[in-house]
Amino acid sequence: MGKRRWRHYETSAGRRPVKEFLETLSEKDAAAVAVAMEGIQEEGLKVARHLRGKIYEVRTDGTRVIYRILFAPQGRRSQILLTLASFEKKTQKTPPQMIRLAQRRLRNWEQMGVERRKA
Repeated sequence: MGKRRWRHYETSAGRRPVKEFLETLSEKDAAAVAVAMEGIQEEGLKVARHLRGKIYEVRTDGTRVIYRILFAPQGRRSQILLTLASFEKKTQKTPPQMIRLAQRRLRNWEQMGVERRKA
């Protein structure tokens, strides 16, 4: 099995919301998120939390805050881990609007892939 790798969802305007979010974190918090993401990269989806459909969650503790990264496996062998949304956790449950945002971005990503293959 090939190596899994992270890739950031990109908007039609060229923004990468999760990458931008990660760049705002302190060095220590960014390192904690990176370790959690590496764990999923190495161990696979069994160490992630499944939310809904193709959407999974990376969970990690920062300094006095908890972070969540929503992602979806992509590609023929699910080797691409596509980051879709990120946030600081403030409630017990993952906010439904964040899951909907991730699902919307995933549909957009998959549609762009279909259009690229047709071109």
